[in-house]
Amino acid sequence: MKAWLALILLAIACGTQAAERNDIPSCYHFLKQDAVRPADSGRELVIIIDQTVKVPLPLKESVWQHVLRYVQPGDRVVLYQFSALLQDNYLKRVYDGKLETLFTDQKARNNMGMESLKKLDACLLQQKHYFSQSIGKLMAASFAAEGDSVAKSEILGSLKRIAEDLQSDPAAEKSVLLVSDMLENSDFVSFYSNNRIRSLAAETEMAQVTKQDLIADFNGAKVYVAGAGLIDTGAKNNYRSGKVMQQLEAFWQRYFAASHAELVSFGAPELTVEIQ
Repeated sequence: MKAWLALILLAIACGTQAAERNDIPSCYHFLKQDAVRPADSGRELVIIIDQTVKVPLPLKESVWQHVLRYVQPGDRVVLYQFSALLQDNYLKRVYDGKLETLFTDQKARNNMGMESLKKLDACLLQQKHYFSQSIGKLMAASFAAEGDSVAKSEILGSLKRIAEDLQSDPAAEKSVLLVSDMLENSDFVSFYSNNRIRSLAAETEMAQVTKQDLIADFNGAKVYVAGAGLIDTGAKNNYRSGKVMQQLEAFWQRYFAASHAELVSFGAPELTVEIQ
């Protein structure tokens, strides 16, 4: 059965689809059951990974598990990676896929042939496994490698561009999982001075960000941060005081509020609440 399912998923994935992008093979389409496909959940999870930050393995695994616990049949999942604009590191929409809703309409099930029903149920169950493995590999590849070193971090500019890109997504309910140290260091704004994180006054920083036209529009999304203040163990000044983290969170609270989003949790660095 597993071999048969693998062949089906491979055949679906290799097929060309002229419709909107979907990196998750459609069981309903492949088995010619589009007419009974249930509506999507209306939920979208947007994963954003900052490639300028070295994330320890336990935190990577924690983030992946948060994704797997949140995502349900019918959800759409989008994965972005961003960095400073370099030859091999730049903003990319790495993944965009929809999991299909399970086929539970009893009347419709009764009207379908037994063999077709068995194949559809088996394919839909396998689809979640296919998703968990594929998104896990792509997330792992999106994190900074051990030898990578990028001095700049275009967090604010990247978030604005991502928010603009998401405007075309019709989901009624968006949750954003942002994996970053949240320490902006660009020509627009820098949270550093003399190789240390400088004192941050939320109102002053917001005035500068607004002046630079870096406010985004996340259209009511809920935002969850993992990795805030993350320390590179190889750095000389690798201490983050409680006061610094408090100031950092205060700024991002204001930023996301101005960007029509709610900062639900600021994981410093571990995200300790479940994504809703």
